Order: sequence, then C-alpha cells, then structure tokens
Amino acid sequence: MVGLVVIVLSFFVALFGYLIAPDHSPNADLQTVEIQAKRPGYTQQFLKVPTAGNSYTGSWAITVFNGKKELYRYVPINGYRIANDSLLINKYVDQDTSVLQYYSINGLTNNHPELISQNIIKKKYWLGSDKFGRDILSRLIIGTRVSLAVGLIAVLISLTIGITLGALAGYYRGRIDALIMWLLNVTWSIPTLLLVFAITMALGKGFWQIFIAVGLTMWVSVARLVRGQVMAIKELEYVQAARALGFSNARIIVKHILPNILGPVMVIAASNFATAIIVEAGLSFLGIGVQPPQPSWGLMIKENYNFIITHNPMLALVPGFAIMLLVLAFNLLGNGLRDAVDVKSD
Repeated sequence: MVGLVVIVLSFFVALFGYLIAPDHSPNADLQTVEIQAKRPGYTQQFLKVPTAGNSYTGSWAITVFNGKKELYRYVPINGYRIANDSLLINKYVDQDTSVLQYYSINGLTNNHPELISQNIIKKKYWLGSDKFGRDILSRLIIGTRVSLAVGLIAVLISLTIGITLGALAGYYRGRIDALIMWLLNVTWSIPTLLLVFAITMALGKGFWQIFIAVGLTMWVSVARLVRGQVMAIKELEYVQAARALGFSNARIIVKHILPNILGPVMVIAASNFATAIIVEAGLSFLGIGVQPPQPSWGLMIKENYNFIITHNPMLALVPGFAIMLLVLAFNLLGNGLRDAVDVKSD
C-alpha cells in the first residue's frame, strides 16, 4: 500500500506538475546564471522586468500540459532604492560583486508607478539551483512526467507484444512455438542496454524514440511468462469444454485464457515499469535519451554529478533519490500483487 500511495502521488504530480512547480515556464527552464549551483533553501530577491509581448493567451489546459510562457525577466538584486521616476538596483553578479543599474518605474509598471512594489519579489529555492540557475524542485517535479510516461508506454508496448506472441506460442505449440521461441531467445541473448542503444541510434534521439526503444526490449520476459501460463491453462477442463462447444481459438484465448493469467502479468508489468524508469534514466545520463532542455531525472544527474565531489552534492543526489523512491514503490507494488494473486499461499 505504501508503494501504491507513492505511485498515485507521482501520477498526480506528473499530471499537474506545472501548477505545483514554483517555475511554471515550459520545461521549468527559467535560467538565472548568476545564482547557479546554490544550496537547498537558498533565497534571492529579484526585480521583475516585463518582456516584449507581455501577454499570455493560452488556455488552462495548455498551461497544465505545456506550462505557461514567462512574461517577465528576473534580475537578481541585492537591494534597491527609488530616485524620482527611476528605480536604482544593485544587480547581483556573484557573492562579492554587484552592479548598479537604472530602470524606469513607468516602464516596469506600465505607467502605474504605485505598483512598483509588485515588481520586487523573493524566491526560495527549496532544493537549490543547478548550474544554469534553474530551480531544482521545479525540474524534479516536471521530470516525474518523463519517467512515468516512459514506464507507462514502454509497459504497454511490451505487454502488447509479449502477450500476443506468448499466447500464440503457448496455445498453438509446434512450428509457431518454435519460431516465436527462436525470436525470443535471439532477443534475450542481446544485452538490454546494447539493444536499446541500437534502437535509439536507428530511431534517433528524443522523447518519443526512447519510449519505443525501451518498450521493444522488455517484451521477452512477458512472452515467456504468458507462454508458460497458457500452456498450463489450455489443458484445464473449462478450456476443453469451450473447444467441445465449438468456440473459436481466438475466443478461447481472449475470453477464457487471458483473463485467468492477468495476475502474473500485472506483477511482471509492475517490475517492467520500474526497469523502464531505470533504463530511461541511464540513457538520459549517457546523453542518448531525453534531450535538453526537457527535464529528466537522469539528465539532471548528468548535468550536476560533478558537484558530488565539490561543494553541493545534493544537486545530483536529489534526482537520484527520486529515481530510487519511485523504483522502490513499483517493486513494493509488484511484491504486493504477487502475494495477492498467489492463492496457493493462503
């Protein structure tokens, strides 16, 4: 149940990530290079400077799915003061350096100088900022979407291929079984990562390509399991009765055999979901998975792993902990499903 709760919360975060994350910009890619690699809990004061075309017409649904275009440029400051119709700021450059700059108050407030205080804000980076000055928490939240999407689509692809080929091999046996087992053994003999590399190189780097590459490498274990289950069940009395009644083979497989092997299939699906998350993170870490600026937990580790041996190891450890927690949740769920469907142990 703990694993299930973590998974449900993860799906909620993935779905409404842009509404939850402090950085609502697409891909949580709001960069402020002056505050790069800051520790968790870092707080910085900013001046909001309107950008050209300071308006947003996107719908709520677009905001939920793609984020909201940032309408301001955020200038880090150490302090400010008002002089007549100008705002004088000490722009933050680094810990020991600041630069004096002038801004027109009317330009900042669209001729509403009484609202100038709304252009001065404070941001807190709960998990720190990365080497580009982006909010780690926001990118971690949006990165949940990538990990869950890869796991979900990869599992759907692997289940579709694995159940189809496993059911055909286990039910018909003979030459069909020999052909499918040959294909299965050949695929099994190729190391998973090498096969994923080959498929990724053939399809190209990108968001959707990684789904297909991971899914096409995980169907073998599903096919083996389904084949064995079908071989055992097709000899039972109710299947023999269905044959005697003249039901077609397709109906027997789909309506009478497959529903009775869903338990073990659900267990292996949960395991494959966890495996897909790890494989995606590994590919993104190696640079052939999800491409920047789209956030991915593996990509976040790649961008910040050099800080592990320097002053701020949490920048790389936080996405690593997220991967560990989500994978553990799916493994716990798989163990719970296995106990639930194993009626012989009751």
